[in-house]
Amino acid sequence: MTDLAVNRLDYLAARLHGRRSRLAEASRLDDLCRLPNLTDLGRAVYPAAEFDSAAAFQRRLAQDLVDEIDGFRPHLEGAGAELVDWLRVRFQVENLKVLLRDFLREPASAAGQAHLLALSKDLALDAAALRAAESLERFAAGLPPGTLRRSVVWAVDTFGVGLRPFFLEAALDRGYFQELRRRTDRLAEPDRDLIDPIVAQEIEAFYLLLAVRGRFLHGLAVERVLPLALGGAEMSADRFGALLSAEDVTAAARLAVGRAVDGLPAVLESGEAAVAISGLEALASRRYWRLCNRAFRGSHMGLGAVVGYVGLRRVEVANWVMLSEGLRLGEGTERLCARLIPCQQPEAGHV
Repeated sequence: MTDLAVNRLDYLAARLHGRRSRLAEASRLDDLCRLPNLTDLGRAVYPAAEFDSAAAFQRRLAQDLVDEIDGFRPHLEGAGAELVDWLRVRFQVENLKVLLRDFLREPASAAGQAHLLALSKDLALDAAALRAAESLERFAAGLPPGTLRRSVVWAVDTFGVGLRPFFLEAALDRGYFQELRRRTDRLAEPDRDLIDPIVAQEIEAFYLLLAVRGRFLHGLAVERVLPLALGGAEMSADRFGALLSAEDVTAAARLAVGRAVDGLPAVLESGEAAVAISGLEALASRRYWRLCNRAFRGSHMGLGAVVGYVGLRRVEVANWVMLSEGLRLGEGTERLCARLIPCQQPEAGHV
């Protein structure tokens, strides 16, 4: 890395340490949680803006995060720049999922248009052309060359043309994580030592939730979902098969302790699978926040601070989205606060 690049990274990291102090965490998060309605939440986060819906507020949150990460690019080079560039692709994946859902509707529609984020030229998708595609194969051919196009083609070849959105979206995530792993492996120490646990946890959490959703929400057979295994240590077919073969959500979660989640509550909430899966998502997000916080604090002026900050901002946005949805639905303050990350609850224990 050149001296100029080091200086640019130092400058960026210093800026991010200043921004970190303003994130909605601890007491500020508690204050936001106690706001009475969506209007007050919108004003607290964006004092100069007015939002007519929770969806508009959520879209502004996501768009600001996209734009913020775009601003990191001039300060990075080499393997670090390639990794942060790929973190931006996460938003392209989400846009593509919206377009796929529209395309697969009968009849096809543009219902998701309002949910598309404005991305920079290198990540932009031709939404009109994709919606007009005559088949899923033509839809895939209309995607930019690279990982995402290959992922959709692979899903069609593996699962068949009439496949559910579940398989297409999982294939996109699988492709995203394959490339994220490759770019992380190219990092030099000590950056890799701090960033690798974050990436490993994201992959582990994706597969845990994929397994329990596929089996217990969609009722899919093990052999139907198994081809989505990433390969290698994350995620080997044997380990993914064990998750898929678990007798219930709790049993699958036990296999993920120390990988996707730090631990499980002494008494895992029982009842409907959807409720238990929601609890697992919160546990995985808590571990993700902890690892991002660790990278941010451990790196100080290095790439770990940048990647850790991106993760912390993602959790902040997710908290605000959760708050806005809770206020829209009239959920109580105590329940809302308990769902935020990090939340003030007793530490999970191993079961």
